[in-house]
Amino acid sequence: MADVFNSNKRSEIMSRVRSKNNKSTELRLIQVFDEYGIKGWRRHYDVKGHPDFVFLKDRIAIFVDGCFWHGHDCRNTRPSSNAEYWSKKRSRNMKHDKEITALFEQRGWAVIRIWECELKKKNHQALMKKLNCLTKKDIL
Repeated sequence: MADVFNSNKRSEIMSRVRSKNNKSTELRLIQVFDEYGIKGWRRHYDVKGHPDFVFLKDRIAIFVDGCFWHGHDCRNTRPSSNAEYWSKKRSRNMKHDKEITALFEQRGWAVIRIWECELKKKNHQALMKKLNCLTKKDIL
């Protein structure tokens, strides 16, 4: 079906769309926290960089990154239409992620970046390796 708006109007409309958090991935990570008794986290802590979770006492910031949007190559799907735009968008996101990680590390924080695909059961071991520092006991 053809778009009812011309490309300029569609661009204007889409520029107003803002993310409402990656709720499903965050909720899945909360389930993992509960399952392993990981306590002391806060969600959506208002600080530059907007980590998904922070552990203030331990100075740990956790970001849950969507694989497509943040440049993980676990999937081979790439949009065929407007490919150059999406490639630039992903590159900007990856650059921003590196800058935010460096900012937190300069402040003395540890940063954990979790890929969306690591929240799947088949990748559970990779996830637990990243979260091992948050538990009192070895979970692997």
